[in-house]
Amino acid sequence: MSDMWIVINTVVAVLAVVVFIVRFHFNPVISLVLGAAYLGLATKLGVGTTVDTITGGFGEIMAEVGLLIAFGVLMGSVLQEMNAIQRLVGTLLRTFGPKRLPYALSLTIATLLQSIFLDVLLVISAPLARNLAPKIGKYGTARMATALAIALECGIVFMVPGVATLALAGLLGVPLGKMMIYGLILIVPVVVLSVAVMSFVFRHGWWNEEKDEQQIVVVPEPVVPEPADSDDEPLETGGGVAQKVRTEKQTSLLVLLSPLLLALVLIAIGAVLEVAEISIPVVEFIASPVIALLIGLVETCLIGRYHVGQARVEKALARGFAESGQILILTGVGGSLAAVINEAGLGDILGQYFTASTAAPLLMVWVIAAALHIAVGSVTISAITSAGILAPVAPLIGLDPVFIALAAGAGSLFAVHVTSNTFWLLQSLMGQSTRGTLKTCSVGVSVASVIAIALIVPMSWIL
Repeated sequence: MSDMWIVINTVVAVLAVVVFIVRFHFNPVISLVLGAAYLGLATKLGVGTTVDTITGGFGEIMAEVGLLIAFGVLMGSVLQEMNAIQRLVGTLLRTFGPKRLPYALSLTIATLLQSIFLDVLLVISAPLARNLAPKIGKYGTARMATALAIALECGIVFMVPGVATLALAGLLGVPLGKMMIYGLILIVPVVVLSVAVMSFVFRHGWWNEEKDEQQIVVVPEPVVPEPADSDDEPLETGGGVAQKVRTEKQTSLLVLLSPLLLALVLIAIGAVLEVAEISIPVVEFIASPVIALLIGLVETCLIGRYHVGQARVEKALARGFAESGQILILTGVGGSLAAVINEAGLGDILGQYFTASTAAPLLMVWVIAAALHIAVGSVTISAITSAGILAPVAPLIGLDPVFIALAAGAGSLFAVHVTSNTFWLLQSLMGQSTRGTLKTCSVGVSVASVIAIALIVPMSWIL
């Protein structure tokens, strides 16, 4: 089959996925499988090879990141049940003060809290951010909304264990420790610079409170009931409200977050040992990402049993299993499409048109991911699909796959708009108008996307 026919059919398959999702409102999972099936048959891979490639691609990506996603989501669900995020925001306010709060909050969410499902993290943190907005001065709503949007979206594509980050690393064969280190090097300046740029333009007249904000309504924070008097019923021992009051007062925030911090430190240690070519079997075992996150999950559950009781931990785990199912299937079928694209031979074709310069392929990855995101509205789908299209190019030009992963993540952030659930949640929870949300979310995250690719290209030359 001619190269041109392979390219045309690949474009048709990707466009078909977009049309199915946007026009006919098909589920993304179904749309991706249909696109993969069409591409396999259209490029004459044959029925058997097409089916084997679809299932093999699904299985391969699940082998890489399936347990990581599940453990990360479960850990985040238990942290949510323990009220750790609300307490963390209060600690940041006391530590950094009102003026630095947007930076502190955004960096914390982007780097530390990515085990929590994005929508859940947004629903938890947005009401707190909205109540704190008046305390940071003029344009408080604009700055806090922008900080939240940038942190949430950058975190899932750059920082382990963000869902899209895990999927990208698995698709491109990037060691998770390496992905975490490179992602951390990138995400800190991206978040800080993006929040600073948006704060600057807001201060110089690009925010109109009358048009960009809805009527201000103070969102009540969760109320913790007072402990029972001595004449009341004894404290419950199965995780009831009374136990929650007693144990939450006895458990520090550092203890609640320590399992997550330990897991991230172990993964980082494993990456450093790998780079240094030092072999310590015991450390290699506990520092492997699956075992590190498993250790973190077990410790989080043990702390949760003491802090809120076994019943609430079980409830949190059940909720986490429900959330992780959708994420796992979507990630898996993204791997199926990428596998069919690779099997069809697109990588060899594209490799002929790239030079040894890293700038051209990285910019191409960014453009493809950005275009897909504008059309589909899903950061995860656009990142996975664009990375899958160009993953075969990496070995042909000698480009480290970690930079393809970062570039795909950066491009998928461009133009978060009205097709995104995050857009509407930020609008309602932060008290913005649609016009205001276009500024804080669409423009703010797009600024982060551009800054990210501007940093990734020189990183690929230096590192």
